[in-house]
Amino acid sequence: MATISSAGIGSGLDIESLVSKLVAAERTPITQLAKRTEGLRTELSVFGKVQSSLAALRDAASKLTAPATWGGTLATSSNTSAVSVSAGAGAAIGNVSVQVNQLASSQTVVSGTPYANSATTVGQGSLTITLGAWGTDGNGDATFTDKAGATAVTVNIGDGQDTLAGIRDAINAAGAGVTASIVNDANGSRLTLRSTATGETNGFRIDADAGLADLGYDPRIGVTSMIQTLPAQNARALINGIDISSESNTLKEAIDGLNITLLGTTTIPASVAVGQDKDSIKKLISDFTTAYNAVNALLREQTKYDSAAKTAGTLQGDATAVGLQNQLRSIIGGTTSLAGSIGRLAEIGLEPGSDGNLKTSETKLNTALGNLDSLKKLFMGLDSNGNSGNDGFAQRIRSYVDGALSTDGRITSKQAGLQKLIDNNSKSMGRLEDRAAITEARLRARYSALDTQMGKLNGLSNYVTQQLNMLNNNKR
Repeated sequence: MATISSAGIGSGLDIESLVSKLVAAERTPITQLAKRTEGLRTELSVFGKVQSSLAALRDAASKLTAPATWGGTLATSSNTSAVSVSAGAGAAIGNVSVQVNQLASSQTVVSGTPYANSATTVGQGSLTITLGAWGTDGNGDATFTDKAGATAVTVNIGDGQDTLAGIRDAINAAGAGVTASIVNDANGSRLTLRSTATGETNGFRIDADAGLADLGYDPRIGVTSMIQTLPAQNARALINGIDISSESNTLKEAIDGLNITLLGTTTIPASVAVGQDKDSIKKLISDFTTAYNAVNALLREQTKYDSAAKTAGTLQGDATAVGLQNQLRSIIGGTTSLAGSIGRLAEIGLEPGSDGNLKTSETKLNTALGNLDSLKKLFMGLDSNGNSGNDGFAQRIRSYVDGALSTDGRITSKQAGLQKLIDNNSKSMGRLEDRAAITEARLRARYSALDTQMGKLNGLSNYVTQQLNMLNNNKR
């Protein structure tokens, strides 16, 4: 008798199809669980977006509850080509008069002798550069006072360094407090040296060996081979009528909280005005509005039902999402008595629309910015009686979102609950997969046994039929 090598051969039944259909029926709960789990994962992902959006709203609200936001100042200059100004911490609101009589400059000298080009050989020897302040004595003769704390630097010029370019490079590498460069004019190339820093004490003299005599500069002893084109001098200004002298053109300590940079001399004093930084506050209010609208739009989209398309948002009917949406709208549409005549956001131009988004009226907001004290209380005020429902709007939003995103808050708890359902479904699907595998193995074993038995019976039937046919043939 032939050996059965494939299910169904012995019986003629489509055993593979039968087993597949029975196993598919066994796996129906797995498919249903997988579909529900996919929905839960989508829901969890959306709540992740809600969490991120709420965090951005909280951060925007927090900035409007920071005292520094409302204490910021902005400084402007009436003559920006001569006086640049910026306000820092501690800048007092008011006006400052700045008359610039002289800018700070670096001493600059240039070689009197022009050279053919930068590769021209000048000579060898040493140059000693000393920083200090130039002056005159009672007879009008030049004097020089070494700069306190500075050390003279000697630059040795040897083989391979004795060209104009080589000397320039050697001086720049020495760190002597001067910068060397080559200037080309109609007569040729000249070496020029300039103090690295501005101010009277950053002048310099140059003691040169005989081989480099053309590069010496010391008017005290009549050495002026190098020609001075700019002196080292301090900036001089009158600030509110007070004489100010500075080695730098940047005045950081003349007035507390103001950084003043002198760019040019003036014939008429520049007026520096210091006021509250309304533009920064307006931007933070705009950022707060944008962040709120982002949360509102996300929740509206995810909780809506589109009757035309007959589709529902992922969070449609979800109590957590709907409750969050309603609470935020309630806060934004509420009132406070802390800001005097201003009690609602709509009164400063932040009007909730039919979709829940805040629409901004620039005219109303600009008017409100004219009364920063009331605007400050509208956003960051705290009720003295502990009535949090009367706090400023930014305070209430920040507090509510902090609670929703806390460890046991509404959003965090919802996410934890969804994740638990997903984990439980995964475990159930694992158990059902194991059961389906066992069922499939059992069915295959049973049908294989049936197939084998029917194969034997079919073989016996064929044998009996064959014998009967032979008997009938013999009778004839």
